[in-house]
Amino acid sequence: MKYGLHLFATESSIQPAELARAAEERGFESVWFSEHTHIPVSFLDAGPGERKLPDYYWQTYDPFIASALAATTTDRIKIGTGVSLVLEHDLIALAKTVATVDQVSNGRFIFGVGPGWLAAEMENHGVQYPSRYQRINEYLTAMKEIWTKDEPRFEGKFVNFSALKAYPKPLQSPHPPIIGGGGAGPKTLEMVAMNCDGWMPILGYPEWPEIKKGIAQLKSGHPGGTVIEFSIFCWAPPGESTLEDMRSHGVSKIVISLEAHARDAALQALDNYAQLI
Repeated sequence: MKYGLHLFATESSIQPAELARAAEERGFESVWFSEHTHIPVSFLDAGPGERKLPDYYWQTYDPFIASALAATTTDRIKIGTGVSLVLEHDLIALAKTVATVDQVSNGRFIFGVGPGWLAAEMENHGVQYPSRYQRINEYLTAMKEIWTKDEPRFEGKFVNFSALKAYPKPLQSPHPPIIGGGGAGPKTLEMVAMNCDGWMPILGYPEWPEIKKGIAQLKSGHPGGTVIEFSIFCWAPPGESTLEDMRSHGVSKIVISLEAHARDAALQALDNYAQLI
């Protein structure tokens, strides 16, 4: 089993470069950085019954800048977005950003993606919540065209561009691994099956029995299970029996969130989690 670490990188958290160096020294496989461009105040001020968010959700650094900082101070560890909210970007610019980070990391970038869950945040980017899965599938397909062709063009419902030149191309061929986040619903599984190289659901949203069902569905569409890499995102390491069950169902990576721990707390957590490796 491989282990990665996730961070909401902020001004007061451990900084991306130091986290990546410390994680690499301790043998972790990867570090991942979250993305939220903003959180609408109307959502934060919502009444009882609505989901309350910690402040670090709206304080997060740009995950691609955090990834680049982490990459330029390390040699081996992989660096990913956990996850990028693809629909909150101009897709041509995003394709260039992903390719650039893959280049400066010497081919160590992992493109974690998700359609997003906060409707009010998407709406401020001109994206209607009901269309999010249609849009992300089209965005990912179009970005693959940009990454793999010299003069890509695309015509779709949400994305249209004539033949263009867009460099750099990613160092990894044909592009960095695309890891789909999200739950175990049919639209998420369809996105992963259509456009992703791996799936990383959040343990607890749903629970492990539902994730197992999702893994089985994805394996049935990919003979031998060789196309899809299965990872689990969690807020704390799973128990030993659950971990063994995950391993037996093909999970090869556990990504543990540090939330937005400050330096001392983060380094202590790294030392504790390093005992798992």
